[in-house]
Amino acid sequence: MGHVESGARFLVALTVLALLLVLSAATDGYRLVTVRKDGLGDFTTVTDAVNSIPSGNSERVVVWIGFGVYREKIKIDRSKPMVTFQGEMGFFNQMPLITYNATALHYGTVESATVAVESDYFIASNIAFENSAPMPDEHSVGAQAVAMTIAGDNAVFSNCKFLGFQDTLCDDRGSHLFKNCYIRGTYDFIFGNGKSVYLRTTIESVTKGLSVITAQGRESLTDDTGFTFVDCNIIGGGNGNTYLGRAWKKSPRIVFANTYMGPLINSRGWLLDDQHPQSESNQTIYYGEYMCFGPGAVPSGRVKFRKTMSYQDVLPFLSNAE
Repeated sequence: MGHVESGARFLVALTVLALLLVLSAATDGYRLVTVRKDGLGDFTTVTDAVNSIPSGNSERVVVWIGFGVYREKIKIDRSKPMVTFQGEMGFFNQMPLITYNATALHYGTVESATVAVESDYFIASNIAFENSAPMPDEHSVGAQAVAMTIAGDNAVFSNCKFLGFQDTLCDDRGSHLFKNCYIRGTYDFIFGNGKSVYLRTTIESVTKGLSVITAQGRESLTDDTGFTFVDCNIIGGGNGNTYLGRAWKKSPRIVFANTYMGPLINSRGWLLDDQHPQSESNQTIYYGEYMCFGPGAVPSGRVKFRKTMSYQDVLPFLSNAE
């Protein structure tokens, strides 16, 4: 078993390295812009720093963000590639917080995002992104509240936090890496049609009621998208109330590899609905688990179409560099 784990981890390392090399090719030379709440930087708001970046930007712009709470709604459009948000680093994982209160009821789900990134080659490190809208209850309407929407290609998030409840992280489209991050939510709190790897990331469900972690939006078996979770940690206060994913669209593809699953995970693992009867799900849905562990990872009781993956099955998801 040891050589299997070593091989898998090596391929994950190659995935990370490949994406970082792509990003480094777009990082030769950069411009530094500083944001500080005390007025000692170039700007006092992240919005003003982003607005200072010219359309058609051709060099990396590093926006260094000092400690503090930034109550802003920010959008980086497609004309501004190669932007980095670098948070000030401190003791006890201290980091700046960008927060806003917006919900789908007034903005629409995707447009409710506190930070929305449409451009390519975005990097964020040591930043917390929050949608501060209150936790919805079962009677709430339009309560989806996104903290981050990432819709550009070749993005990396390292040591970042994504804080919200319903629909916290919109992994909309493009190839993305989330490394050593923390994602908090209640329902569908990682959703979208991205092709993304989540590496050594903590995922926390914070509701005692029904909870679903992922809603991956692949529409067709030919679409090259999906979410892969490797060496992650799934925690929460519930007991059997949380599902790994649900079929939001016709052909979701989600893999959990070598991930700890706490007692909050329901024994069935994956949520079924009337639109995706189990008799059809074997052909349209790809839910894979590989060498996961913990009280929520017990294979007995899982839905029948869930795939217990072999080493050969999981290799394409761990390499994922093409």
